[in-house]
Amino acid sequence: MSKIRLSPSRVNDFNNCRQLYKYRVIDQLPEAVSLDAERGTLVHAVLHDLFESTAADRTIDTARDLLPSRWRDQMEEKPELKILVTNEKEWIDRAGALLATYFLLEEPGAFEPTHREIHVEMDLSDEVYLHGYVDRLDVAPTGEVRIVDYKTGKSPKPGWEEKALFQLRIYALIYWRTWGVLPRLLQLMYLGDGQLLRNSPTDFELTATEKQLLRIADEIIKAEATDQWPAKPSRLCDWCSFKSICPAFNN
Repeated sequence: MSKIRLSPSRVNDFNNCRQLYKYRVIDQLPEAVSLDAERGTLVHAVLHDLFESTAADRTIDTARDLLPSRWRDQMEEKPELKILVTNEKEWIDRAGALLATYFLLEEPGAFEPTHREIHVEMDLSDEVYLHGYVDRLDVAPTGEVRIVDYKTGKSPKPGWEEKALFQLRIYALIYWRTWGVLPRLLQLMYLGDGQLLRNSPTDFELTATEKQLLRIADEIIKAEATDQWPAKPSRLCDWCSFKSICPAFNN
């Protein structure tokens, strides 16, 4: 049996709905393009490339100037976007508004990022490979590590913060186990409503995250062995590409 490949998104899929995990990972079914996800991809590309500029040039004007060319690159990769996006000006304006919110949360000219879109990975066990892509990882001259993730949606409602932080704790766990340094700060930047979610992880929390991931991996192994992937209907089903074939809606 090949190793299970776990990432924050695949863990999230399995926790939200095992049937969704099966469709995406086991069956590898194609999905409809999500415009919300594509808008997020565009904003992430601009924020990544913004740091190619000198510190003095990392302005909102520079970010907005990057939008058209990054959008053209995105359409070349996915030509169907030319049809799905019916109002290109509105599309660019909405992306620009998200970028403007970023500049209310942070001054990108005040620091130098150490890594952007860095791939982190480790073997969680002999059966499980754990990996992910970190939007930005900053290492201070004094050695403190900050892990940053950009979100183009809105911040979680009260009580749901821990679920949101779980993704960054996975990245922090990999960094801690690989480099032996406990990240000082985890930071989620919600451009949809201009909120920040910060957390200073402890070794106890990351060890608990590791145990939780091993438990999830064990559940995936059992699901594969029994071919049992129960659906978990929720409000998220309204945005699922597979609703039309899901057994929860088609008896």
